Amino acid sequence: MKKANFDWQIRSTSPIDSTFKEEMVSQGYSETFAELLWNRNIHTTDDFSQLIKANIDDLHDPFLMHDMDKAVERIQNAIMEGQRILIYGDYDADGITSTSIMLETLEMIGADVHYVLPNRFIHGYGPNKELFAEKINEGIQLIITVDNGVAGNEAIDFANSQGADVIITDHHEMPPVLPDAYCIVHPRHPDGHYPFGELAGAGVAFKLATALLEEVPLEMLDLVTIGTVADLVSMTGENRNLVKLGLQAIKQTQRLGLLELLKISSVDLQKVDETSIGFSVGPRLNAIGRLGDPNPAVELMTTFDEEVAHQLAEKLNQINDERKQIVQDITSEATALVNPEDAVHLIAAKGWNPGVLGIVAGNILKQTGHPTIILSIDENGVAKGSGRSIEALDLFGMLNTMRSEFTHFGGHAAAIGLTMPAENIPVLRKMMNDYISAEQIDLSKGTSLLIDEVLPLSAINLKFVEELKQLAPFGTDNTAPHFLIEGNINLFKRIGSDQQHVKFSVKNEDSQIDAIGFGFGDESEEIQQPDTRFVGDLEINEWNGQKKVQFRLVDFASDGLQVIDRRAKYTWDQNIEGDRILYLAFQTKSQKYFTKELQKTVTLYDPTITWSDYDQLVVLDCPDQKDLLKEIANEGSFTRIYLYLYSPDEAYLNGLPKRDQFAKLYQFFRKQPRVDIRFKLKVVSNYLRIPEKLLVFMIHVFSELKFVTIDDGVLQMVEAPQNRAFEESEIYQKRIARIDSEEFLLMNDIQTIRNWLKG
Repeated sequence: MKKANFDWQIRSTSPIDSTFKEEMVSQGYSETFAELLWNRNIHTTDDFSQLIKANIDDLHDPFLMHDMDKAVERIQNAIMEGQRILIYGDYDADGITSTSIMLETLEMIGADVHYVLPNRFIHGYGPNKELFAEKINEGIQLIITVDNGVAGNEAIDFANSQGADVIITDHHEMPPVLPDAYCIVHPRHPDGHYPFGELAGAGVAFKLATALLEEVPLEMLDLVTIGTVADLVSMTGENRNLVKLGLQAIKQTQRLGLLELLKISSVDLQKVDETSIGFSVGPRLNAIGRLGDPNPAVELMTTFDEEVAHQLAEKLNQINDERKQIVQDITSEATALVNPEDAVHLIAAKGWNPGVLGIVAGNILKQTGHPTIILSIDENGVAKGSGRSIEALDLFGMLNTMRSEFTHFGGHAAAIGLTMPAENIPVLRKMMNDYISAEQIDLSKGTSLLIDEVLPLSAINLKFVEELKQLAPFGTDNTAPHFLIEGNINLFKRIGSDQQHVKFSVKNEDSQIDAIGFGFGDESEEIQQPDTRFVGDLEINEWNGQKKVQFRLVDFASDGLQVIDRRAKYTWDQNIEGDRILYLAFQTKSQKYFTKELQKTVTLYDPTITWSDYDQLVVLDCPDQKDLLKEIANEGSFTRIYLYLYSPDEAYLNGLPKRDQFAKLYQFFRKQPRVDIRFKLKVVSNYLRIPEKLLVFMIHVFSELKFVTIDDGVLQMVEAPQNRAFEESEIYQKRIARIDSEEFLLMNDIQTIRNWLKG
């Protein structure tokens, strides 16, 4: 049995309206696609047309947003009076693109404009009093925050006291007490009337730009798209429209920095989509702020100098590589500190980079399925970090009941950031475990994965995948359709420089689909088990002008017994996870060898063992009779059996002695009736041309049949022994059975053995 990594949730379905299906089919769409739309609550062709179109005219009036008119008037007055304006951004991709939008807009209308992004390690998140003071001392009279500000009460009060006005443009959750800013431009402000509240920071900046320019700035659609995709806001409503328009704009972009970023990321400009933005552009913009000063990223996105664009793109790419290595190192260290007994993993260490701990927390969450908080402890004993959670636990809600332990705390249900004295960590760990227990929160299912349909392979074709593309761009609240498929594995292989990916095909009687799984290399054997179900999404793989449907694996599970092939492995897996594992040997010498080799308790076969006490069975050597293994498998309730089947005697390879070999040995002992086999075994083997292992077996048969005696290593031929057939020897019969066992268990493919064990 292989448990899924995610909690699979099949999307609820209802019978499709026949009129809707007929209308979609009449427009050239497949019935499968029409049913998928219906289950996604798209119930008319007008709904579908509205979903797939992208139109500038459908963008909302920016002046519906709270304080937009007031912000525009203040900025225009500042320009008329020659006041110095500061754009105060944020250090992530949304903040960088928001700053770039506002910078280009104000430059276009003649403002004396400057910008600064705070350094997370020096200034922290949001308005910083010291940084405000520095800029006000340089003559700044108007500060415009982008992608931050609604929680910056102290710094904004300070700016007011110095005679500088602050315009807040933000999209984050608003606290109960808002700052005393000149105005607050926010799509969800309770006194506003904006019809869509889920804009990213870049979206709000884009709306202010539209209001200032009195037209939609088409040349900035690329920037608002990057910010919207990277910030993982809802990919519905106006965000969806902006991103669709922006992806079209990016294909014609003249923005040098963006072109360099796409080039260095190996993204084909004409194939750019939300995935390439989210996985290539966004991470490189985010990386610079995670490791240090983010301000060069704004220069990259706004420069007109090709050489500057190239150099800065190279710099961001290098920083992103550093970031990936840091994340990998910290994730490895944090994984080693995971306590499986904790309901919520709270992991802390000295010296970890606080800028990447959110990513690390997400990695540990993905590995374990449990909410995770990762903290870095500085030289002053202050722990700072991030947490990520699953749907079952509102992480913000839980920690909000423990605020007294923190010096800073914020976030939402799925992600938090906090700062606390390191000495409080053990108390917090206990409080969280007690909370989970008291509230009876079930964390066993992990992160949910919504599956659109259980799809027969016969329904999958190029046309259907092209139809699915019309639902893009995908993201939060509009996830890419995931499908569950079943079938037999074929043509399986590991790929990639480190063999961390897999490629295979899934087939049944009349259909087959190619599949690829990134990062599934270590689960190769589990994937190939029978009765395995696969969840993933569909894409088109184009190679040498040929287009084929490809299934991209996201998760898999199997319900039956898993038989893991470890035969011909010369290293022993020390990382088999679980508590009820039986390491089994059939031979005494194997038991002794593996006890020392594995440093584990190895049990010698005994028919009185209660096999049902164990979940997993590790068979280290080959049984004398193969049916023993089948009996064990049938009597137990194993979810997984690992087959190493070490065979030190190699009975199958050496085979049974031929009758003439027995005759030669018998005649030899008649002529040499006394032989010290401790020292002469090799000599006899060479003389008779019988392999040593086979010769030892033959001598044991002779001894059992009383043809010879052996005393302290000295073999003595018996005078006038009784005539007996070799087949009378129990040792001889055991070898026949062992050869049969080894031939079946070592020479057959693992699928044959699986079927036999289950039969």
